[in-house]
Amino acid sequence: MRLQDRIAIVTGGGSGFGAGIARKFAAEGAQVVVADINESAALQIAEEIGGLGVHADVADSASVAEMVAQTIRAFGKIDVMVNNAGVTHLPTPMEEVTEADFDRVLAVNCKSIYLIAREIVPLMKTAGRGAIVNVASTAGVSPRPRLNWYNASKGWLITATRAMAVELAPFGIRVNAINPVAGETPLLKSFMGEDTPEMRAKFLSTIPIGRFSTPEDMGNAACFLASDEASMITGVAMEVDGGRCI
Repeated sequence: MRLQDRIAIVTGGGSGFGAGIARKFAAEGAQVVVADINESAALQIAEEIGGLGVHADVADSASVAEMVAQTIRAFGKIDVMVNNAGVTHLPTPMEEVTEADFDRVLAVNCKSIYLIAREIVPLMKTAGRGAIVNVASTAGVSPRPRLNWYNASKGWLITATRAMAVELAPFGIRVNAINPVAGETPLLKSFMGEDTPEMRAKFLSTIPIGRFSTPEDMGNAACFLASDEASMITGVAMEVDGGRCI
């Protein structure tokens, strides 16, 4: 029960890695707010784990403010923030990615971190403690061709994590990131371009351990970083990638 009595928000918690993180946090004693742009998915996971499901568009300031307000109304505090929601563009030559796709990737993967920080950092500063876990990607460390602007957004997130960690450490707030390799999530097909046995085999050949990241892998890593066991750890981008970035 490493997160006993903690209040945690998990964005993108209705599926994939976010759902795995939400389930792990609940199993470790946290009250979890499952936030997702797909409200029905958020409500389904929340019902499963005994949490609170809320609709949230993390790229919209009003929606982010309401997500935080609902959490405060329900629980009175926020101990842990997991910024997991993310999108990608399809594998495409960099110059052919549409402006709309570029704007969406940067809004969801980068601007959301700013919007959420505006709402939760003052609360955590007042409390004198807090843990923020950003879900970045191995794409931010070892970029893959034809995913250029997604790669860049995750590199941005890794740098943002370190910058946040340095600034917020004096206030008792730790900020870390996890870097998964692709996994069985709704984004897998988008990363590969097409989901075929041949493409899966090609992708898996780049991962020394020989399997994709799972939601359980992400839940375990995020739980550790959010817990007091990691009280001396801030500003890291932990690769949970089966050795892909070696």
